[in-house]
Amino acid sequence: MKMKKTLWYALVTLATIFVGVSLMRASNRFNANARLASQTCPDNDSGLKVPAGFCATVFADNIGHARHMVVAPNGVLYVNTWSGRYYGNDTPHAGGFLVALQDNAGSGKADVVERFGDTVQTGGHGGTGIGMYRGAIYAEINDRIVRYSLSNGSIAPSDLSDTVISGLPLGGDHPMHPFIIGADGAMYVDVASATNSCQKQNRTPASPGLNPCTELETRGGIWRYDAKKTNQTFSTAERYATGIRNAEGFAFIEDGQLLVTQHGRDQLRANWPGLYKPEQEATLPSEELLVLKANGDYGWPECYHDAFQQRLVLAPEYGGDGGKAIGPCANKLAPIAVFPAHWAPNAMVRYDKEQFPAHYRNGVFIAFHGSWDRAPYAQGGYNVVFQPLNGDRTSGQCEIFADGFAGATESPGQAEHRPSGLAVGPDGSLYVSDDIRGRIYRIDYRGGADFNAVSVTHCSSALAPAGNVVAPAAQPPEGTHPNAGASDARSLPVPEGATREMVQLGESVFRGQVGGGACTGCHGDSGQGTPLGPPLIGKKWLWSNGSYAGIRKTITDGVSQPKEYRSPMPPMGGAQLTSDQASAVAAYVWSLGHQASSK
Repeated sequence: MKMKKTLWYALVTLATIFVGVSLMRASNRFNANARLASQTCPDNDSGLKVPAGFCATVFADNIGHARHMVVAPNGVLYVNTWSGRYYGNDTPHAGGFLVALQDNAGSGKADVVERFGDTVQTGGHGGTGIGMYRGAIYAEINDRIVRYSLSNGSIAPSDLSDTVISGLPLGGDHPMHPFIIGADGAMYVDVASATNSCQKQNRTPASPGLNPCTELETRGGIWRYDAKKTNQTFSTAERYATGIRNAEGFAFIEDGQLLVTQHGRDQLRANWPGLYKPEQEATLPSEELLVLKANGDYGWPECYHDAFQQRLVLAPEYGGDGGKAIGPCANKLAPIAVFPAHWAPNAMVRYDKEQFPAHYRNGVFIAFHGSWDRAPYAQGGYNVVFQPLNGDRTSGQCEIFADGFAGATESPGQAEHRPSGLAVGPDGSLYVSDDIRGRIYRIDYRGGADFNAVSVTHCSSALAPAGNVVAPAAQPPEGTHPNAGASDARSLPVPEGATREMVQLGESVFRGQVGGGACTGCHGDSGQGTPLGPPLIGKKWLWSNGSYAGIRKTITDGVSQPKEYRSPMPPMGGAQLTSDQASAVAAYVWSLGHQASSK
């Protein structure tokens, strides 16, 4: 017995020594990495954590809500900025929504900043998508993608833009239109869903899914156009792939195939508490990396990806039972890689330069904007990761490349910065945009040829548990709009004397994307009404008889003394509408009311 105790103590002692040595080695490695970082990046002013040998600095700051970026061959960085309800309807930056940044002095900082494009005064609201093709800048603005030609010696255009595509759907939960342009001029545009899961009442507990989901006719997929042509109009004919809820990240890989990211759906537990455990709100569904195929169907809204089962499963809105039923999902296209739920992949870029170590060649960097729907558990994302690839297959586990954007607290309301866009410069530098405070980061490699890939930090597994409850449950940052998918102008009736194009223009006026004054503040995002203004989707009309002409007169004259609501409406809603715009918004309001009454 004494011998056994002696042996046991000896083993414990040896184990303690081993653990101590391991911890010392880990500590020494950490300290060595920290010393290397300080030596290779003495001018680190970013607050980011990057692998040893890399240097992250602030290239530009306070340029507006910076979204996607593209770098010209001469090193000029172009950024699209956005505005609106995603940012609390704060005051946009003065000047154009597009920004050109140049480092003339070679200091690693943008010392030339030029703004161009539409402004608030011209009815602009900015956008997300931006690209470059044949020396011209392409950018999303409101419901259009436009093209700017650049003259020699100038980093900002002097001429007006040409419209490449117009009439892109707006409104609902995802009104942005990121895109990418291939070498052949094919332009692939994300036309994201208006709703979370195509319910009869968006984001509403136990509301079933619409079957068929008519939203898929004009949303929830990728559309393809020709960047060489102008004056193309959005239609169902150009749909390239479907069943993609929101594909904000695009990247062409080495063989020319196109990869896209997908934001997985929200609120499985919140809307279906009888089918899901509380922690599954934070762990389901996966965020996805997809290979885009012509006519491909990736499953939204009928399906979502369950990382624990490693397959697509049937959504509860369409008869799903909490993860067991598969149904039509067996025939949908599955992702090639998955990431933790709700991290929000907002941008992606393939690394094809030589500045970074060979470990990073031909993989993709993905910017995760950060979650809200993991609450009440700890949020996740708020980082840039690297996904190794071998062709159109993953060749290793996802790695955390840059972290620390959020600062002390990872949450939508308290994050200091949130990564939103990525671009690779001609010298191999990686740029990261932040859409909270408008910061642009630049990441370079300065560590020499001895980069050690063993020291990288892998991403959390998509199978990781939710963890402990740390905060109250959260609400969608875009708000909860039960009728978000119901008022697409392409499916509304048209009043006599108007046209379909007028109704579509009227929707843009109503939402404030044209004309400079939104109606949604008083009448709600879908015309459902607010305490300030009446609903527009019922049969009751407080002013006029509800006719097209009567509605137009009310808009033109205004309502100085409301009958039942506290907010007066000035003539033209307080905006400087043209006669055509007033007629268009009247047609749209008429359509809202008659759509509701015809059901």
